[in-house]
Amino acid sequence: MFGVSWSDPQTLWLNIINLSLGLVTLVCIAAIGYGVFQDVRERARKRARVRAIEREADALVSSFGDHAFDMPGLGFTMADGGEPLKKPAQSPKTPRKTGK
Repeated sequence: MFGVSWSDPQTLWLNIINLSLGLVTLVCIAAIGYGVFQDVRERARKRARVRAIEREADALVSSFGDHAFDMPGLGFTMADGGEPLKKPAQSPKTPRKTGK
């Protein structure tokens, strides 16, 4: 097979060394492939985490309505200046008369 004579005593050690070096090469290629696979998987997971955080932030921002936006240092601000609503006028309280 492959022109290798395992019964020839002059080439036996050469064939054994070549076979062992081939196995070591395959193990190294597998280790590098596994490392690349882990790196790609971790990058994909990181990208998914960032997208999930962005979706949560978008949901938070959209819960403030269309007039809210994030200003650095101020937090969420209203686009129209955040003018407070006028409070309804309260009628003056009249003291109660007791029956004494």
